[in-house]
Amino acid sequence: MRKIAPLILFLSCILPVSCNSPKYGRVSPTEYILTPDQIKEFHLNGCCTIPDVLTSEEVDTIETTFDKFLNGEIHVPGKDFCDMSKAFGTPFEDWSIVNCMLPTKYHTPFANNIYEKLCSCIARQLFSNLEMTKDYDQLLNKRPGKTDAVFPWHQDMGYWPSAKVLGVKETSTCTFSLAVDDSTEKNGCLRYVVGSHLDKTLRPHKPLGETRNDAHALTIDVDESKGDAIKLAPVLRGSVTIHDEYVVHSSSGNYSTDQQRRTYVVAFRPRKVVEAERRIGFTHSHNDETNWDTFESSIQ
Repeated sequence: MRKIAPLILFLSCILPVSCNSPKYGRVSPTEYILTPDQIKEFHLNGCCTIPDVLTSEEVDTIETTFDKFLNGEIHVPGKDFCDMSKAFGTPFEDWSIVNCMLPTKYHTPFANNIYEKLCSCIARQLFSNLEMTKDYDQLLNKRPGKTDAVFPWHQDMGYWPSAKVLGVKETSTCTFSLAVDDSTEKNGCLRYVVGSHLDKTLRPHKPLGETRNDAHALTIDVDESKGDAIKLAPVLRGSVTIHDEYVVHSSSGNYSTDQQRRTYVVAFRPRKVVEAERRIGFTHSHNDETNWDTFESSIQ
């Protein structure tokens, strides 16, 4: 298990604050300080929920740009604008999970927003011994009433090159998911297998389609009878979940007929990992020419 960062090292992202300022939570416009229990939960369970990271007004600002991606006002080329639950080429009107990869690549004014800044501060607390930097970002929307808007069980490392492929010693990751809408069990909130990341083992994954060229999504088996303990991670608008790169997780379809579930994802990884990814041509874009299936033999 990774060494839990001591509280004293949090100072890497803290500026002096007033004696009357709160010790934890949103202590300044660009700083959010985790409690020791939140850090422990992330490292032991593989996932944690952090409340009230952004204000309602800050989410409103992000939402304006977010929706411009969803309605096509901001163009995203090729497979980076797709349905994560269906085959590439599915007509837009039939999509269930609208997916936009790398929004700040395609709309640079969106980069370095307040959400990114707060995630950067939190990432340095979770891995204070590493130089954590942004790896990729992603926008997702589960449309109302789309019960097939399912993210199958998977581990993020099933989609990414391994430490061996990259030539690095470890792949520590904290992936942030901001709730732009309340994320509930009904509209398909995140769920995960508690502690499934601890042995850093990749379970056998297989594509949902015939190949990765047919559909991007992968899936693995989860079995509660064999000890997989599933936990839901609902969060309110402005709050976030943070999960590990090896934790097994998924989400169900949207059973709400009047509520979408919009999520803004940003992942932070060690700078050495991000640089190694880029050297082999891996950018997290679905338009990459890199053959996804060559990364791991466990993708069947």
